[in-house]
Amino acid sequence: MTQSNGSAATPSSMPDWEKRFRAPRVGLPDWAEDAPDRSLFVSNATGTFELYAWDRATGAQRQATDRPNGTTDGVLSPDGEWIWWFSDTDGDEFGVWMRQPFFGWEDGRREDEPATPGLAPSYSGGLALGRDGTAVVGRSTDEDGSSIHVVRPGAEPVEIYRHRESAGVGDLSHDGTLIAIEHTEHGDAMHSAIRVTRLDGTVVSELDDTKSGTEELGLTVMGFAPRAGDSRMLVGHQRRGRWEPMIWDAVTGEETALSIDLPGDISAEWYPEPQGGATEGGGGALLISHSFQARSELWRYELSTGELIRVEIPSGTVSGATARPDGTVEFLWSSAAQPPVVRSTSGRVVLDPPALPDGLSKAPESVPVTDAWVEGPGGKVHALVQRPAGEGPFPTVFDIHGGPTWHDSDAFASGPAAWVDHGFAVIRVNYRGSTGYGREWTDALKHRVGLIELEDIAAVREWAVDSGLADPERLVLAGGSWGGYLTLLGLGTQPDAWAVGLAAVPVADYVTAYHDEMEALKSMDRTLLGGSPEEVPERYAASSPLTYADAVRAPVYISAGVNDPRCPIRQVENYVRRLERRGHPHEVYRYDAGHGSLVVEERIKQLRLEIEFAQRHLSLSRPAPQDRPARSLPAQDRPAQDPGPAPAPRG
Repeated sequence: MTQSNGSAATPSSMPDWEKRFRAPRVGLPDWAEDAPDRSLFVSNATGTFELYAWDRATGAQRQATDRPNGTTDGVLSPDGEWIWWFSDTDGDEFGVWMRQPFFGWEDGRREDEPATPGLAPSYSGGLALGRDGTAVVGRSTDEDGSSIHVVRPGAEPVEIYRHRESAGVGDLSHDGTLIAIEHTEHGDAMHSAIRVTRLDGTVVSELDDTKSGTEELGLTVMGFAPRAGDSRMLVGHQRRGRWEPMIWDAVTGEETALSIDLPGDISAEWYPEPQGGATEGGGGALLISHSFQARSELWRYELSTGELIRVEIPSGTVSGATARPDGTVEFLWSSAAQPPVVRSTSGRVVLDPPALPDGLSKAPESVPVTDAWVEGPGGKVHALVQRPAGEGPFPTVFDIHGGPTWHDSDAFASGPAAWVDHGFAVIRVNYRGSTGYGREWTDALKHRVGLIELEDIAAVREWAVDSGLADPERLVLAGGSWGGYLTLLGLGTQPDAWAVGLAAVPVADYVTAYHDEMEALKSMDRTLLGGSPEEVPERYAASSPLTYADAVRAPVYISAGVNDPRCPIRQVENYVRRLERRGHPHEVYRYDAGHGSLVVEERIKQLRLEIEFAQRHLSLSRPAPQDRPARSLPAQDRPAQDPGPAPAPRG
């Protein structure tokens, strides 16, 4: 494998913060259910994140996709014969499924073909592949809403579901007879219900917790049992104030509660059939992933006895885990200090990233995080803190996560590590709306959208200053996507608190964003704010950064993708024009891409521009003049795209 990121730097001349981005990485390998030696994984080995095929039996690997903007959304067919991957245009997330043979490397050529030629381009609403070649494809468009189609080999696609509200494919049963659909027909995009149908669309059963007394609770599909004829399904529910699994028989309706006494959110997957054929072991145990206070644990749960057995892993965060047919567990692990690695409970490293030609093989370590618990207006707020060498108070970056239904964790992140290398403390706040702290904490984010999160961030800011960690004159508010939105909103509603603002792919004008964004996000915004801009205009005005643009005092740096369907460019331009009319100091970096980038050099470039902007306006150093961002870049200088996997709604 060769590097094609265009960098002339060598490891000896490269700063550590750039090495962390350029060092080769691999994601957790996905494997074909009926051919477990055939795997698919993501790597940045060429300088762009792409899909790679891996034959574990021979050790052979090949790059399966090669696009300027990168590719991460891929699925193996159960027999391992086909790689399916989603092809969009310049990061707009609007495209079609393609496929290619798994063993397509004999002559060095890829043989991509349309996987569902009868379906027009759309946003992806999930995909499930059957053992007989049947595909269940979820789609959405702004005009038609959500739909689900069954595509059989050699036949035209058949639509079995359509609704204006958001919906998607949950799973397909092992024998290919049952389809699980997650939907929000009730209008609450934060809490899904589940419908199970046959392949002709006939409804088999419904499971709906959205009107559970006075509460609105959500459900999520975690997967059908790994046996033919088994109609049991793992379902995530919120009935006890957190996410946890239960077993639901989609045919009989029988529900089986699971006694898992762990304090945080819990997800689960089935252990597969053991190697050597079907036995009573298949579907008889669950792999439990437990998230609590920004760290992860893994457990094995025996369904016959209820016994919970710890799977030993280091302290940190598991970004993904899967049980293999031989009973081992593979997991992608990292901590704030240690770069990610794919490990196995067998004690070995599953998949080493390839060393690049320049010799760079591993990302440099960073500093560990410490925990801060701060009393906020809605309860204790958890923040993760990284400190540079020396004594405070430090210039400090509040790096605000996206989502908003997501959370920061004790995981390796090249961005925060780069700020620490430049002498900044970094604080990441799991504000109300974040996952991992119970349903009430996540669902608190309604109606006063943005303002609630900023109250929690303000409480942590006050603690950071009072404790002597943060210099109150050198506070940077930064974030991407929802974090970018909170950055712009915070600069306007808390103008005296921040010295610099850095907003990547933000919501800047909430009303225009609503009208231009993908339909699924409109549903989410109606849920969060209680209606459309026409129905509750005062709420959109109160939550829109544009409302407060004239109050902003800090210099503002904004980066935005011109093809972004989540935080569209027109609403960003509206905000920028408001700053321009005031003559307010700001810089804008527009690039011909979508909601972020999978291109390593582009990620480095964007972070370098942010660091230099902050240093310049905090009078910390003089940036190189040739690297200063232009307000409008020529097309050939704009970075490549990437939507990448992102948590709902915006990432």
